[in-house]
Amino acid sequence: MSPRAVTDESHHEETLEMVDRLMAIARHTKGQAIYLETLVQLVEAYEAKHHAIETSDISGIELLRNLLSEHDMNASDLARLLGVHASMGSKLLKGDRSLTVEHLQKLAKRFQVRPELFMG
Repeated sequence: MSPRAVTDESHHEETLEMVDRLMAIARHTKGQAIYLETLVQLVEAYEAKHHAIETSDISGIELLRNLLSEHDMNASDLARLLGVHASMGSKLLKGDRSLTVEHLQKLAKRFQVRPELFMG
């Protein structure tokens, strides 16, 4: 499969199948790793344009709760991630405490999203 821009759903599915096959390989050659990264970038570009998720109506705390759920994490896990007292995880999720800039940076790095998504 030659790497090329993903332009429709059919090609999107084919590219995802190839990514899945490559991901199943335990150790990639340098060429396989480059090829895989290229395909992933092509899929991400297509999904950003055609499958974007509207987040303007989701609060930062709601987004955080969803991300924690998707990653099988709870309030205690959040506290450990942020390096705060165990009770702070639930206080942050309830909105009793605010996220600091340092928290935003840690969350963005962990979940690979922009820090500003957790604000507001």
